Amino acid sequence: MVRVSAARIGGFVEGRNFYEAHSRRENFFEIFEKKMNTKRIQLKESGRGLAVSWALCAVCLVGHLSHFLGANASWIHAIHSTGFHMSLSLFTLLVPGRQLIIDGLKSLIKGSPNMNTLVGLGALSSFAVSSMAALIPKLGWKTFFEEPVMLIAFVLLGRNLEQRAKIKATSDMTGLLNVLPSKARLVVSGDSEESSSTIEVPSSGLSVGDQIIVLPGDRVPADGIVRFGRSTVDESSFTGEPLPVTKLPGAEVAAGSINLNGTLTVEVRRPGGETAIGDIVRLVEEAQSREAPVQRLADKVAGHFTYGVMTLSAATFMFWSLFGARVLPPALYHGSVVSLALQLSCTVLVIACPCALGLATPTAVMVGTSLGATKGLLLRGGSVLERFSTVNTIVFDKTGTLTIGRPTVTKVVSQGQGRQEDPYARQDSTSPCQWSEVDILKFAAGVESNTNHPIGKAIVEAAQTANSPKLKVLDGSFMEEPESGAVGYIDNKRISVGTLDWVKRNGVLENPFQEFDDFKNQSVVYVGVDGVLAGLIYVEDQIREDTRHVVESLSKQGISTYLLSGDKKNAAEYVASIVGIPKENVYYGVKPDEKNKFVSRLQKDQKVVAMVGDGINDAAALATAHVGIAIGGGVGAASDVSSIVLMHDRLSQLLDALELSRLTMKTVKQNLWWAFGYNIVGIPVAAGVLLPFTGTMLTPSIAGALMGLSSIGVMTNSLLLRFKFESRQKEIHGPSVIVDIPSDASDSLNQEKLRHPYPTSR
Repeated sequence: MVRVSAARIGGFVEGRNFYEAHSRRENFFEIFEKKMNTKRIQLKESGRGLAVSWALCAVCLVGHLSHFLGANASWIHAIHSTGFHMSLSLFTLLVPGRQLIIDGLKSLIKGSPNMNTLVGLGALSSFAVSSMAALIPKLGWKTFFEEPVMLIAFVLLGRNLEQRAKIKATSDMTGLLNVLPSKARLVVSGDSEESSSTIEVPSSGLSVGDQIIVLPGDRVPADGIVRFGRSTVDESSFTGEPLPVTKLPGAEVAAGSINLNGTLTVEVRRPGGETAIGDIVRLVEEAQSREAPVQRLADKVAGHFTYGVMTLSAATFMFWSLFGARVLPPALYHGSVVSLALQLSCTVLVIACPCALGLATPTAVMVGTSLGATKGLLLRGGSVLERFSTVNTIVFDKTGTLTIGRPTVTKVVSQGQGRQEDPYARQDSTSPCQWSEVDILKFAAGVESNTNHPIGKAIVEAAQTANSPKLKVLDGSFMEEPESGAVGYIDNKRISVGTLDWVKRNGVLENPFQEFDDFKNQSVVYVGVDGVLAGLIYVEDQIREDTRHVVESLSKQGISTYLLSGDKKNAAEYVASIVGIPKENVYYGVKPDEKNKFVSRLQKDQKVVAMVGDGINDAAALATAHVGIAIGGGVGAASDVSSIVLMHDRLSQLLDALELSRLTMKTVKQNLWWAFGYNIVGIPVAAGVLLPFTGTMLTPSIAGALMGLSSIGVMTNSLLLRFKFESRQKEIHGPSVIVDIPSDASDSLNQEKLRHPYPTSR
């Protein structure tokens, strides 16, 4: 057990408690919480403004209603008076509607009018016209001071509901952060697990190298590695796997997972606040700020639309003021055509406010990305959702993607077992034939202990299971080539481990081995010692249980599927036959840079390509594809190049991501159609098209109510995305099977298939 540094102990002795010595950095969690608090404060302020505006609106309604019912009380007459209504209208503009109007006018002055511009112009023009009518009775104009009051009330109601909906969508992220405990038990002294003592510190103050105690029932406060203890851990909140996982010394644990039955001592590997869950929330927040191309189009349209509406409002005034008396009977314009024209032009300004148009895309994208995160889908913004919804070709890596990526060693072959026997061969004590299966395994494990490749891990685990002595590569002698192999010096011997091509490049001259028929479909790792092929290691992997269902579902949707693998022909084609990928779409022995070239070649054929990989050796292809999809929880490795991360490490999440992207874009299009349709119908009615025929006209307050309802409709439709997706999830998942198959290794690639030579790969 490590001790706390002398500086920390010194600080404690000087009178500062250890809680303060762990100074709180402003990490992402705190920044996110500050943003959420700011949004909540804005919502409260909006609520206060909304309450004031609706109180004023209620006073207006009481005055009108009492006058209509014929009440004779003096105070009722005062409430209904023109002067009182003017005061209410002015107070509404100066207090609850002030910020909205100022923002709209500033935007107009800058030459970039927005939604508030039309609302502000509508409210101010209504007040100005009514004030002129009240102060200059000779004009014969009609006053409508209640219109600005009701307009501001309806607009603020829509804004308040919009803010609530946005907080609701973001609350999914808050829920993820809430699984992290605020305190951690830090080990501050002791030479052993038994004698150590702990003190509670803020989880956000933990540093790399700190050791913390996690008791049964506690949530792990930071990402780290188990140093002491044994327990089972529930990681469902992070990985989605319902079954607990046993954790032994050396195992990784994720912040937010629940320790079930044993005490663990965990060494912190990432500072407090910089956890994998924090990565998810940060990336989702970044995604929500990225606009989809359709959003940029909507914003551009909304900008031009505002000028168009202002022009249409002026045209409405000109038409009715010039031709109103000829078109309408005097009873409809109360003797003043100009007053009617002003009222209709104000109504056009108000009803055409493009709030719904501006909300159509961002609200749907915000709900879609937040919903995806809660389902273990990390989607990098609206542009990704839009591209992925149009994908027609998906390319799969094999190991760690179609398979679970945890191969196991099934057989070790030494030269005595697998070589073609030569009766004249000389056998002596120095012959390589004396190397046993244990020797081959320990040499290979010594080299592979320096790699992160799944096969390397399988070899190391097999050596540990066989209790082989641990060997270490000479410092500075290790070298690795992705998808090919690794080499290093152990006990003055040059050990090369990997593909046949790799060991030949590292001094092996001949291959005296024959493949075992029973292992023909398994992957082979070659082990060379000082230029001699000492033995073979066979490994096998397991197909993900949902792979066949996923491939079949994609095929039914008309999406072409391809398999690119660094493995040998037999293994790659066997996997493809099991999961349902056509044989002609299988490419084997492909190196990482060649996967990239293959994806580019598909794109040149006008295909919209998604690449699915494990984020280790597929980085170039993931970055090149229109949509890169990394499977597994390795956010750190995959986040820079992948557009989508399937956090629950299940291939069926690919179908979820595809369905969510389609539903989100469908919702965006529905919102846009609603926004445009509302204006196409609403603007002519507001301009008085129906007035000559039915006597129907809209007042600015009614127009404000309709405008607010259009925004509420868009927000509601976006929030319904959650229910639509959950109902679709039940339909797209079906039964699946588990099949054992071979894993990575390689031999030569079929050159005719790719029309150019590919070197073999690991």
